[in-house]
Amino acid sequence: YHTYAKGVRNGPDPSLVYRPHLEKEDGKDRAEYRNFESGDLIDRVYSTYKMMHTNQTLDFVKEKHVTWTDCNHTRMTMMESIEALNQLVDESDPDVDFPNSYHAFQTAEGIRQEHPDKDWFQLVGLIHDIGKIMALWGEPQWAVVGDTFPVGCRFQSSIVFRDTTFVDNPDDKNPCYNTKYGIYKAKCGLDNVFMSWGHDEYMYRVMKFNNCPIPEEGLYMLRFHSFYPWHCHGDYMHLCNDKDLQMLPWVKEFNKFDLYTKTTHLPDVEELKPYYQSLIDKYCPGELCW
Repeated sequence: YHTYAKGVRNGPDPSLVYRPHLEKEDGKDRAEYRNFESGDLIDRVYSTYKMMHTNQTLDFVKEKHVTWTDCNHTRMTMMESIEALNQLVDESDPDVDFPNSYHAFQTAEGIRQEHPDKDWFQLVGLIHDIGKIMALWGEPQWAVVGDTFPVGCRFQSSIVFRDTTFVDNPDDKNPCYNTKYGIYKAKCGLDNVFMSWGHDEYMYRVMKFNNCPIPEEGLYMLRFHSFYPWHCHGDYMHLCNDKDLQMLPWVKEFNKFDLYTKTTHLPDVEELKPYYQSLIDKYCPGELCW
């Protein structure tokens, strides 16, 4: 698979996200995370978002729902799917150039440290990115990774690279889709909104299809953790209902672990596996449909 040079990413953090109570590690200040302006990986990141923002239309998203939400591609255990992520480096992420499975355990351990009593929260940290295995099954990374956003209504300014990457997206010029509400009604609820297709929605669908008893707060974390325009910038509130607003603090709480546990200090995965296997056995045991 591709290998990429490591290097420090400099510059301001445009997302203005939650800052967790974590110490600075590996010489990387928190303000350096989610830097989409400079850094060794920026060309790769921009190219991925350009493809995403050109091709993610309402029609495209509906096609992907047909392709993936029946979970009829394979059967495997949750731990097998985590191990499969070792083959993947997320080409949309300016902070990471090591395999996603390490980030899974980093995130889970960060949550375990601050929320030792919420085992479901720790499990969500472990599995939140597993939907990226779609990239190993032939989906291009621009339909798998990266920040998500609603389709079928105006693309808001807080979407990363908004000004330069949507020029060839036909929905941006379609009067049915390029207004504030587009095809939606006020306060319709995010459950009724088509999000750009990616690993968030897919993993949420896998959990629902397999009847995994993760609390609603955890399902929101899985489904919307990449929806930065919402949970970091406060956009798209006009589409939210009361339930969305009640769940937003949980998504924000999750985000601080998702983002700021990405360091090059890699966890001892083999040592951690038995504990997390016990959580898998509790919430999503055995072979799952994918």
